[in-house]
Amino acid sequence: MTRPFDLSGRAAIVTGGGRGIGAAIVMRLAQAGAAVVIANRSRDVAEALARDLAAAGSTVHCVPFDALDRESLRIMIDRVAGQFGRLDIVVHNAGGCPWSTLEELDEARLEEALALNLNAGFWLAQAAIPHMRANRFGRILVTSSISARFAMGGGAHYSAAKAGVNAFIRGAAFELARDGITVNGVEAGFIAKPGRGTMSAPETRPKLERFIPIGRMGSADDVGYAMLYLASAEAKYVTGQTIVVDGGATLPETGFAIERHWGPG
Repeated sequence: MTRPFDLSGRAAIVTGGGRGIGAAIVMRLAQAGAAVVIANRSRDVAEALARDLAAAGSTVHCVPFDALDRESLRIMIDRVAGQFGRLDIVVHNAGGCPWSTLEELDEARLEEALALNLNAGFWLAQAAIPHMRANRFGRILVTSSISARFAMGGGAHYSAAKAGVNAFIRGAAFELARDGITVNGVEAGFIAKPGRGTMSAPETRPKLERFIPIGRMGSADDVGYAMLYLASAEAKYVTGQTIVVDGGATLPETGFAIERHWGPG
């Protein structure tokens, strides 16, 4: 029997793969045998990760991820496919949000949120389709967020972008199903970013974790392993779906339900 989730012979690209969730995805794909290209805006962290994985025997390269327009992303995808003679897995993990209340939101911040989180996913998938169709195998994956379903102050534009991502996943999956290409995503909950982000700060994290049924923030690997499954041959009958990886944070109706069951944290 072959080992589960074996990606030997597959070629993948991961946007935003230099650190955090993206780095975890890169590591899981590479350690499963895929040749992985990291597309990242910060080249230093991406190149450091690539060196570490290459030293461990994996095939990992880096490309810049500076422009989000259709043509630039097509050129990037074509170059990666040309380098390996194929392209099997595209993970659009890059995301982010210039936080702003709805009242103060301007065109620049709205366009930035949509261009990175949503629009780039369309152009990456569009560019990858011919390469995947040629081999009758493809995995288009997107890192979404539970914010697609629930509100967070100052992030209406981010939530709208991620809700659009989920709709894109369903529509693209329907169109590409007969080509051997599946389209799926992971809705990440509260994922710890040690040393980065206000939610992971020592004074904030315990307050947040009170409202997560599992009792802790997630790790980047919690998302990475879900992506590994969706990238694998074992997920061949799964398409148009998102896996919610949130420690149960979206289960209770309110925080009151948590405290009523377990008591105040």
